[in-house]
Amino acid sequence: MAGYCSGKSGSRGVPGCSEFPDGDILIVVSKANDLEEAITHDKATGPLATLTALGIVYGDIGTSPLYALRECFQNSTAVEPILANVLGVLSLIFWSLILVISIKYLTVVMRADNHGEGGILILMTLAIGNKVGKRGPWILMLLGLLGAGLLFGDGMITPAISVLSAIEGLHLVTPAFDPYVIPITIAILFGLFSIQHRGTADIGILFGPVMLVWFATLATLGIAAILKQPQVLEAVSPHHAVAFLFHNRWEGFAILGLVFLVVTGGEALYADMGHFGIRPIRYAWYVLVLPALLLNYFGQGALLISDPSLAESPFYHLAPAWAQYPLIALATAATIIASQAVITGAFSLGQQMVRLGYSPRLNIMHTSSEERGQIYLPFINWVLFIAVIGLVLSFKSSSNLAAAYGMAVTSTMVITTVLLYVVARKLWGWSRWAAIGITGLFLMVDVAFFSANLAKILKGGWFPILIGCFAGLLMATWRRGREILNQQFRAKMVTLDELLQMIKKDHPARVPGQAVYLTAHPEGIPLSLLQNIEHNKVLHKTVGILTIITANVPYVHYSKRIQVKSLGKGMFRITASYGFMQRPNVPRLLKQCDDQGVSFPAQETTFFLGRETIEISKRRNMSQWRKHLFAWMSRNARDASTHFGVPHKRVIEIGVQLEI
Repeated sequence: MAGYCSGKSGSRGVPGCSEFPDGDILIVVSKANDLEEAITHDKATGPLATLTALGIVYGDIGTSPLYALRECFQNSTAVEPILANVLGVLSLIFWSLILVISIKYLTVVMRADNHGEGGILILMTLAIGNKVGKRGPWILMLLGLLGAGLLFGDGMITPAISVLSAIEGLHLVTPAFDPYVIPITIAILFGLFSIQHRGTADIGILFGPVMLVWFATLATLGIAAILKQPQVLEAVSPHHAVAFLFHNRWEGFAILGLVFLVVTGGEALYADMGHFGIRPIRYAWYVLVLPALLLNYFGQGALLISDPSLAESPFYHLAPAWAQYPLIALATAATIIASQAVITGAFSLGQQMVRLGYSPRLNIMHTSSEERGQIYLPFINWVLFIAVIGLVLSFKSSSNLAAAYGMAVTSTMVITTVLLYVVARKLWGWSRWAAIGITGLFLMVDVAFFSANLAKILKGGWFPILIGCFAGLLMATWRRGREILNQQFRAKMVTLDELLQMIKKDHPARVPGQAVYLTAHPEGIPLSLLQNIEHNKVLHKTVGILTIITANVPYVHYSKRIQVKSLGKGMFRITASYGFMQRPNVPRLLKQCDDQGVSFPAQETTFFLGRETIEISKRRNMSQWRKHLFAWMSRNARDASTHFGVPHKRVIEIGVQLEI
C-alpha cells in the first residue's frame, strides 16, 4: 500500500519522498544532521586510492586518443591536415579539456554532491528540493530523467567504439586481419559482459596499473613526436582555435562535433565520485591524465605536421614498427577497462533509479562484501550487451560510430549545466549574476558542442537520443503511476486507533507465532493486515508492521538501522532506514529486533505482502498508453519477497485491485 512522506527535506534540498505499495520502499528525507553520523562510506585517500580511481574513472576519456584526432582529419566532414588546421584543432582540444573537464566538472560540478555521491540523478534531486509537485521542479525532473536516460545511450556506444578502435589497429600490421576485426570485437565484448556477474573485485586490482602504463605510454609517445616538431606547442594559444573557426567557418564548426570526442568521459567523473571521493579523482587528472592526454594529442599533431599522409591513424603511427603489436594489446586492454567503467556506471545509475523511486524493482546483486559500490544488475547488463553488439554489426567501424557519437553526451552536459545553475542559486547561495556568469560560460561551450553534433542525428546520432528519451519516459511514467496509485491508498488508510477498535469489535482469533506485514506507511496500517482480519478473522500473537525507509543519503550505519515501537495488543511498528546505495535484507534486519526485546525468527515468521492488480480506467490523470505502459512495468517488476530477501516459503500475498 502506498505510503506518505513523514520526513522533511534536508538541508541539501533533496525531495521529500516517493510513495510505494506494500512490499516496496518508502523514500524519505530526514534532516541532514539526523543522518550525518550514519554515513560510513568513507573514501580512501592517497596514492592507492588515486591509482584505483585512475583505473575506473578515466578509462573512457583516456582512450579517446585512439580515434578523436584521426576523425578530425579523416571524417567525411574533416579538414585538410595542413599546419594551420592542425594547430587550430589542437587548440580546440586543449581548451576543451581545460574548460569542460578541469574547470566545469572537477572544480564546480563535483561540489554538488549528496554526502559524497554524484551523478545527474543526484544533481536533479538537489535542484528539485522538496517541491516535486510544482511545475518548475517537474520540468527539472524531466530534464534530469532525460539526462539519465541519455547516459544509457552513451553506455551502449562507448564499448562498441572503444574496442573497435583498438582492434582496427591490426590493419596497420597487415590488412589480412581486416575480415576478423568485427568477430574479434564481438568475442571480446561477449567475454566482458559474461564475467560481469563475478564483479570487479577480482580484476579491479589490475585496472589501475594497466591504466598507469597506458597513460605513461601516451605521454612517452607524445613527447618523442613533440621533440621532432616543437612548433606544435604553439597550439596552447587560444588564438589558433579562434582563427581556425573563423577561417573554416561551417567546416570548422562541424569539426567541433569531432573535437567533442576528447571530453566524452566528463559525466563519468561526476557519476563515479561516490566510489572514490573528489580528491583521488582530481589528483589523478592533474598529475597524470591531463598531461598524458595533452602530450599525446600534441604528439599526434606534430606527426601530422611532419607527414600529413599519416592522418589515417596518427595514434598508432606514433609508435615504431616493432611496438605495434604491444601497443595494440595495451590499447585493447585499455578499451576493455573503458568499457567496464561505462558498464559499472550503468549499474550504479540503475540502482539509483530503483532506490530513488524512478524504476520498478530490479535484481541488484552485490558482488563484493567489502566494496559496496560493486554491484551487478543482470537485466541492464544483457540489455547493454545486445545493444552494443547491434551497434557493432550495424556501424561496422569506429569511424562510423564516431559519426553517431556525441549527441547523447552533449545533451546530458547541457542538462547538467541547467541543473547546476539551480543548485548554485538555491543551495550554494550564489547571486544571480554570479550563477549566470559561471554557468553561462559552461552553457556556451555545451551548446556549441551540442549544435555541432546536430548534424550527426541522421548519421546514427538518433539512436542514443531515442534510447535516452525512451528510458526517461519509462522513469517518468513509473513515478507518475505510483503517485496516482498513492492517492487511492491514502483514501483506504486507517489509523492505529481504528485498528484497535476493529480488534475489540470483531475479536479475531489470536494464533500462535509471529507475522510481519511489509508496508510503505511509516504510520498507517497495511491493507493486507486489515484484509487478513476481515476475511480470515485471525491475528498472530506477535505482529510486526515493517516499513523500510530509503533516505536520500548513500549509506546508513548499522547502529542507526532500526527502531521498534510497541503499539499494544502484541503489535510492533518496525522502522528500518537504508541509504539509497544499500540493499535491504529483511531476515538480517529482523535479527536486530532481538536487541529491542521482540523476536521475529525469519524461518518461523509469516510475511504478508500486498499484491496489486491494476485496472486501466478512463480518468484523465495520465495518457491511456502510458497507463498501459505503467501496468506492464508493474507486472514485470521483480518479486518483492525476492527483492527484500524474504524466504519464499514464509510469504503470503494478499491481492488488492486498483485503478489507474
